[in-house]
Amino acid sequence: MGGAGRLLALLALLAAAVFSPAAANPIGDAERGATLFQRQCSACHRIGPDAVNRVGPQLNGLYGRRAGAVEGFSYSKSMARMGSDGLTWTLETLDAYVENPKALVSGTRMAYKGLKDAGQRADLLAFLRDYSDRPRDIPEAEPTARKTLPDLAPEILAIEGDAEYGAYLSSECSTCHQRDGSDQGIPSITQWPAEDFVIAMHAYKEKLRPHPVMQMMAGRLSNEEIAALAAYFATLEE
Repeated sequence: MGGAGRLLALLALLAAAVFSPAAANPIGDAERGATLFQRQCSACHRIGPDAVNRVGPQLNGLYGRRAGAVEGFSYSKSMARMGSDGLTWTLETLDAYVENPKALVSGTRMAYKGLKDAGQRADLLAFLRDYSDRPRDIPEAEPTARKTLPDLAPEILAIEGDAEYGAYLSSECSTCHQRDGSDQGIPSITQWPAEDFVIAMHAYKEKLRPHPVMQMMAGRLSNEEIAALAAYFATLEE
């Protein structure tokens, strides 16, 4: 075999390795994920050829799908808004959502509290990926470069926010979010638990939450300023 022939053969072998079913899920184990799905997800969700919407939407074709986009399913306002903002289900955003649903979609109706074990999340996402139309063609980052929710150091979550300073900083927030807690097309953040507020703002900083204005605003706030805003809105009377 000539040099050109050997090169073509090598390229064919590489292509087969890249696009083999085993390579499609380079981190998680789909079989373990199937067991995990049955135990933790199947009470609300269905997946597979006969899947229909139940308490939660069916999960076929999840990768690459815009949040809140399954026809015939009634989503929470928060999930619908996040879809309108551009939230799309990818390896990265699904991993963040499964880890802590409320950190990515604050008002989600999903009762599931989150899966903290990274290995189990990888297995579950590998299983879900097998039911997307063309999983091998889904663009994603390097397998080992998966981004999860901000791994906030305990000292960041422990910062005691100054509510008075938060009130001073809040004028930018209140141009869109109503201080009285009313929802006029923009979600209320009045009386949010402070920790939820902090985690959500850091998710914007990391660009896991997709709203570009919120990403910009969160990106210019320090940890102390986020804590101050969290303290203010947590105690603000409706």
